[in-house]
Parts: sequence; C-alpha cells; structure tokens
Amino acid sequence: MPFLGQDWRSPGWSWIKTEDGWKRFEYLNHKLGDNINELTLEELDNDKENIYVGDVCEVAAKKRKKDFFNNNTKSQFFFQERWIYVQKESTRERHGYCTLGEAFNRLDFSSAIQDVRRFNYVIKLLQLIAKSQLTSLSGAAQKNYFNVLEKIVRKVLDDHHNPRLIKALLNDLSSTLCILIREVGKCVLIGNINIWVCRLETILNWQQQLNNLQIPKQVSNGMTLSDLPLHMQNNILFKFSDACDIISLGQTTPTLHMLSEDRQLWKKLCQFHFAEKQFCRHLILSEKGHVDWKLMFFTLQKYYPVKEQYGDTLQFCRHCSILFWNDSGHPCTANDPDSCLTPVSPQHFIDLFKF
Repeated sequence: MPFLGQDWRSPGWSWIKTEDGWKRFEYLNHKLGDNINELTLEELDNDKENIYVGDVCEVAAKKRKKDFFNNNTKSQFFFQERWIYVQKESTRERHGYCTLGEAFNRLDFSSAIQDVRRFNYVIKLLQLIAKSQLTSLSGAAQKNYFNVLEKIVRKVLDDHHNPRLIKALLNDLSSTLCILIREVGKCVLIGNINIWVCRLETILNWQQQLNNLQIPKQVSNGMTLSDLPLHMQNNILFKFSDACDIISLGQTTPTLHMLSEDRQLWKKLCQFHFAEKQFCRHLILSEKGHVDWKLMFFTLQKYYPVKEQYGDTLQFCRHCSILFWNDSGHPCTANDPDSCLTPVSPQHFIDLFKF
C-alpha cells in the first residue's frame, strides 16, 4: 500500500538525517529562526550587565523567536505543499484526523483572494465558517481567519471591487460574535473574552469604513460599455447569474436600465437557478396577464437556494482523499487523475470536516 507521507512515523512531513539522528524538517522559515538566534547571542555579548549561560541562553532565544512569530501572524504559516489529506478516522498507517482549522491553514486562502476567479469562493467559505464553524477553529486557525479577513477588507477599500460581498460577510460575522460574547460561559471560546471583544470592535470599524466608502467616477477616453451596440450590451447582461449585479448595472444608464427589465432576461435567470416544478408552483402574473419573471425570481429565492457559480474552486481527489487547488496539483497515484476529481463547493468543504 503506498504511503502519502515520506515516513510512516509522521505522514506528510519531510525528514532529514543529522549526526544526532533523524529530525523533522520544519516548513516554517528556518532561516529566520537562525537569524533570531544569532541576534539574541549578539545582544547578549554586547550587554555586559546580563550574563546568560547554558540553558538560560537557549530559553531566551526560544522565547524571542516565539514572541516574534506571535506578533507577526501574517507570515506565520508557510507550507511548501498547498494540499491536505482529508482523514476522517485513524488507521494503522495514520493516526488522528484532519480538522477544518488545519485545512484552512494549509490551503493558502491568503493568496487565493488575490485571484479574481477565487475571490467570491473564499468570501462564501468565510461566510459559512462565520455562521456555524467559527468556534470549531483552533486558536491558530482563528488568527489566520481574521488575518485573511483583514486582507480582504484592505483589498476592497483599495480597489473598490465587490464591497457588497464583504459587507454581507461582516454582517454575519458581527452577529455571530455578538451572540458568542453575550452567551460567554454557555459555549467554549478559545482565548480570552477580551480578544473576542477586540475582534468585534475591529469588525465594526471595518463596517464603518465600508459604509463610508466613496467609489470615484472613472474617467476613460476609450470605449465603454455604453458605446457598444444594444444587442451586445444585451448579450452581456444575459451572461450574468447574480440578480443583484443585473440590478446594479441597470442603475448606471437609462439604456442599461431598460435592458435589465427585459422579461426574457429574468425568465432565463429563473430557469438557470430553479427547476421547472419550483417556479410553476409560484407563478406570479402581471396586470396584463403575463408572468412577472423578475418578481417571481425574488419570490423563489425566499423558498429555494440559488445555484452557486465560481470561476475556480477547490478540487477533491476521490482516489487519494486530497483537497487542493487546481494550479498547485497533488501527488496522485491514480492512472487517470482527472477522472477522480470533484469540484468542492464552500458548503461541501465544511461538510468534509464534520465527523
């Protein structure tokens, strides 16, 4: 039976042979750690008032290194391999199981938000975690979660893209934190209560900044969307799958407003998101006796979930039980790896770690 790890004693880690025996190779930036040790020893040599010897010197170096990484959490997680083996039970070869927090740390969501194809996917995943899984994350994973969230907020404030999505995420997260803080003692919180209060204050501050966000009018000398022929503008609108985006675009110009009210456009949207049996149960007729597809879409949205569409998602290999991003790949042992892949929706990602 092939092993995914390079050593049966600790699968998934690399081992190096030294004079004292085999030692596990740390993916954390070891060069940085060496520099910290050298800096500590140099300071000790210059400071004649404090004389450390033996173990005391080593403890001081370790404490300095620990404090550095605790204070610099944005660069805390460095993994060469951006995939994770999803293990749900212990076997003779593997002991323990994989947690949601471990997967969140390993899959590099901090870099994923820079990819426009993955941005909506990461936002939705953070939103689901905020609603139901926040307390299940480890302390390190919670720290990483809020670091990723801060990067998203800074990105939106800088480039003014997708403020609606991050506002919805912060609203759900602030509601969850208010409940957790109010019911402290009834649920298990990792860390001091003051840390959670500070996080809530930070989120409220972000919400205030986003509410005050003013998107400047873009001045372009080139061709704009309004310069295109009507049939091309109409074709672009028919590619949209988000009703809020259609409404927002229709508010920009009178021409786009007329196109965004097209009955065929909303009919296509209903047929894309809902089954025929579903919208047949909720037929809404206008005064002229025609089906009001726009009103029907928002009515159906209250009863049934809409389809989720993302430019890029995580992939799960059924043969190897590995979760990974498409561009990073994974060490697959199947004869036809592509036939074993399954796209993972944000909800499916959460369900993978429910035991």
